Amino acid sequence: MSNAIGAEADSPPGLFGMTRYQWRIFLVTWLGWALDSADFGLFALVLRSALTELLGGTPSPADIGRVGGLLAMVGLLGWALGGFAFGMVADRIGRVRTLMFSIILFSACTALQGIAQTPFQLGVFRFLAGLGTGAEAVVGIALVAEAFAQTHRAKILGIMMTGGAFGALIGGQIYALVGPYGWRYVFFCGIIPALLLLLLRRGAHEPEHFRNVQQRREELRNGAALTEEDLALTELPVKQLFTPALRHSTFIGLMFCIGTLLSIWTSQIWLPTIQSMMLQKQGVTGVDAVRQVGHGMMLWGIGGILGYASFGFLADWIGRRATIVFYNLGAIAAGLYLYLGLESYAGYPLALVVFGYFVFGVFSGHAVYLPELFPTHARATAIAFCNGSGRIITSFGPLVAGLLVVPFGGNFNIAAAVMTCFAVISIIAMAMARETRGTELPK
Repeated sequence: MSNAIGAEADSPPGLFGMTRYQWRIFLVTWLGWALDSADFGLFALVLRSALTELLGGTPSPADIGRVGGLLAMVGLLGWALGGFAFGMVADRIGRVRTLMFSIILFSACTALQGIAQTPFQLGVFRFLAGLGTGAEAVVGIALVAEAFAQTHRAKILGIMMTGGAFGALIGGQIYALVGPYGWRYVFFCGIIPALLLLLLRRGAHEPEHFRNVQQRREELRNGAALTEEDLALTELPVKQLFTPALRHSTFIGLMFCIGTLLSIWTSQIWLPTIQSMMLQKQGVTGVDAVRQVGHGMMLWGIGGILGYASFGFLADWIGRRATIVFYNLGAIAAGLYLYLGLESYAGYPLALVVFGYFVFGVFSGHAVYLPELFPTHARATAIAFCNGSGRIITSFGPLVAGLLVVPFGGNFNIAAAVMTCFAVISIIAMAMARETRGTELPK
């Protein structure tokens, strides 16, 4: 590692007490996460119009529910597998290089969805885009946690996660501006993150925690004495997750991810469709409906921004576990009110902000709590495993919700309400978890 890199990483604090290196890492990760979320959310925004064209022009709600659920599941499976695979890669070759590749992958494959001629082709590109999306999410969390290990870690991670909600905001704006020209043009906007990456990648180097691990691995390869602690550095990180020291943390992290992911993904996929159907019942269709749905998704994202940003402050105040329980209870209550308590679109704007606050905001817990459960040499793999395995399981959520539309008489609202209640799994996990507030990031 060059002295220049070390000097930059250890440079005096600047604006808001952050070094130039920390600012660069924060911006790259935040922008990657924001545009990643925007690109992935574009699918939900154009799902109905895309399937209407690709299925021949007159599909029934059941057809859209079935095929749309399958496509959503494929994308989430890609997200899960990408996060899991690239998480292990990041623990070996570094967080930064893995992050850069993932951003290029999801950007290119999101744009390619705009040329799909069949649902199958759309599914292939969704899967490939999901690989990059999943990698960016888990690698970015490990990277920022280590770069800010000693500097308001929870608060910075919570603010970094606002990128996910800003992504919904950006996606809603793209849809409102480009959507009237057709769903294909919306997907073409997915190439933007790769272009921004070219401007930001210079000077983004590995954090000290990872450099120290890499240095010790190099010493071991050169014949340094092997201690019992060093054995963990030489074994596959995924194997470490099931050792007596870490398997309880792995179980808690997995339950936490399953509950929160099941709660949000049905809404992430079907909320635009639910809004458009509510507007259609009130006689609002065409371009006016497109703009209102885009506006609604922006409000949902604004709520998420507030939820993400405040999570770290609450977690430092009342503890990680209590904060996670608070957000999950709020997501259930707000989701049930949104889907089952509103009879017209008039109440949607405020309800979307409140629902977004809780259902998005709890994902700051993935960034704040999960890194504190695992050591550096297995951290990215652990985050990837908990998120990835959770996404494999929860990838069936949007499909199940889509299939439930038939027995529920074509009502997407009831299906979405049922799936939101799975946040209770995350609450149960916190009852068995350990508190990490006030502890150092494990090395």
